[in-house]
Amino acid sequence: MTETSAGRRRAETPARHSIDEILAAARQSVERIEPAALSTLIEQGAHVIDIRPAARRESEGHIPGATVIDRLVLEWRLDPQSADRMDEGPDHDDLVIVVCNEGYYSSLAARDLRDLGFHRATDLVGGFRAYRDAELPTTPEPTHEVS
Repeated sequence: MTETSAGRRRAETPARHSIDEILAAARQSVERIEPAALSTLIEQGAHVIDIRPAARRESEGHIPGATVIDRLVLEWRLDPQSADRMDEGPDHDDLVIVVCNEGYYSSLAARDLRDLGFHRATDLVGGFRAYRDAELPTTPEPTHEVS
């Protein structure tokens, strides 16, 4: 991948890359968020988006203040130009932090949000598992859930 691609997929680039190359490109020049910083960032107005599967969320719990959005509809729920945008969704200049199980899938989702113009979209290092392992607070129910 070229440096100018910044991890973004381009139809005009049919080259083949390994998932490790794609993941590295998606994380290039992005400040990923450590679990210990998350609650402060939420208090400061960051939008935390939990894209973990329902079975994981039900068995492991939720991050207080996070919004649950199914990965399959993430872009439609956040895009300000989408007819299916969620109420009170983030603006392009807002900090958007995507959370998955272990911090891999979320890096790719954050890359896709940057392609939509959310230039501060990033993800949580280590995902929910790192958050939980740091013994940070969880709740049995989501704060917000968008279908």
